[in-house]
Amino acid sequence: MIIKVDSISDYPKIIYSMKYYFSKHIKVEKISLSESKIKKGEKCVWQRRYWEHTIRNEQDFNRHLDYIHYNPIKHNLVKSSKDYKYTTFQKFVKLGFYEENWCNFEDKNKIADLDFE
Repeated sequence: MIIKVDSISDYPKIIYSMKYYFSKHIKVEKISLSESKIKKGEKCVWQRRYWEHTIRNEQDFNRHLDYIHYNPIKHNLVKSSKDYKYTTFQKFVKLGFYEENWCNFEDKNKIADLDFE
């Protein structure tokens, strides 16, 4: 997720609020939860921590945008970015940032370039 904040100190409040609201409203089917998650009231939707990164320039922004739109492919949810419905990918296609068929699963060169790990 990419967000614009007035101050870096706003990140924790925003992330906490988002996770709290979403977790309170999601219906979780029978999922095996650890004792630790049960004690803390977690529903295993979110990672406990998040990684904050301040975007430095346009190239950095584009790289992170690519990473976000590639993630559903990386985790085998879809074969193409255009097929994932919970994304801003189509919005960015309309804005001219991407071609409709950008980064299909078979496109090994792009996928290698987007691996942040």
